[in-house]
Amino acid sequence: MRVLIIGKSGQVARALAGRALARGAKVSVLGRPELDLEGRIGPLPDVPPIVINAAAYTQVDRAEDESARAYAVNAGAAGALAASGSRDGVFIHFSTDYVFSGDKPAPYVESDPVSPINAYGASKLAGEKAVLEAQSRSVILRTAWVYDAQGGNFVRTMLRLAKQQREIAVVADQQGCPTFAGDLASAALDVASRQGPFGVFHCTGAGATTWAGFAEEIFRLSKARGGPCAAVQPISAAEFPTRAKRPQNSRLDCSKLANEYGVRMRPWQDALAECIDEIAAQGWSVE
Repeated sequence: MRVLIIGKSGQVARALAGRALARGAKVSVLGRPELDLEGRIGPLPDVPPIVINAAAYTQVDRAEDESARAYAVNAGAAGALAASGSRDGVFIHFSTDYVFSGDKPAPYVESDPVSPINAYGASKLAGEKAVLEAQSRSVILRTAWVYDAQGGNFVRTMLRLAKQQREIAVVADQQGCPTFAGDLASAALDVASRQGPFGVFHCTGAGATTWAGFAEEIFRLSKARGGPCAAVQPISAAEFPTRAKRPQNSRLDCSKLANEYGVRMRPWQDALAECIDEIAAQGWSVE
């Protein structure tokens, strides 16, 4: 299996490269500075049967003021990359729970109406449309609350803050599905190996929680391993204002992925435990 991964430094891109190599795949990685995602993207050289786009503009709050950059990377570049993909291969692209408004009381399914409430979500929705229009053999994997043992993410931020303070205020009225980058990468590779069906699918860790519940589990697992921990003070989103509005409900129903691909993500708590083990093995270095 030959795989081209777009993106180098992101947590999903790194996880994809590691897991693809572990499967014996021939892996190529393309990103900055060789590939300027904010500029004009021409035809990709020697495109393999599988192209996975793990590159994205992910600064949710900054996107409110840098929407042109967000659209350039998340929509313009995504569409151009999809157009350069192999016509008899598969192009996999990651999207987000933020394409939804968060008003639905139940988990979102792929056919639910999309209505992003921030610039980041709007740029990712534009990217979905651009990819599907450019390449009929595309799979969009919408995911949420992605974290890893490396990089910048909620898990590492909580552990870093726990080294500095005894109590941390965390939003408790927004729900979502934490997703380990390694599990997301494995799911994407499973999908890629099947070469269809194509379209939009949801792919997150199984189960749901709030940001506060997520933080509490991080500290429970960390404390059990001798790592940093802190008390969690649940607060409302209104008490923690951000530049970009977040959906109150980000839960995604992943039944379609399980039914059509046989891909079932493990409970988010189990995946988090593996991630905490990796961070512990690194000496709790989260700075």
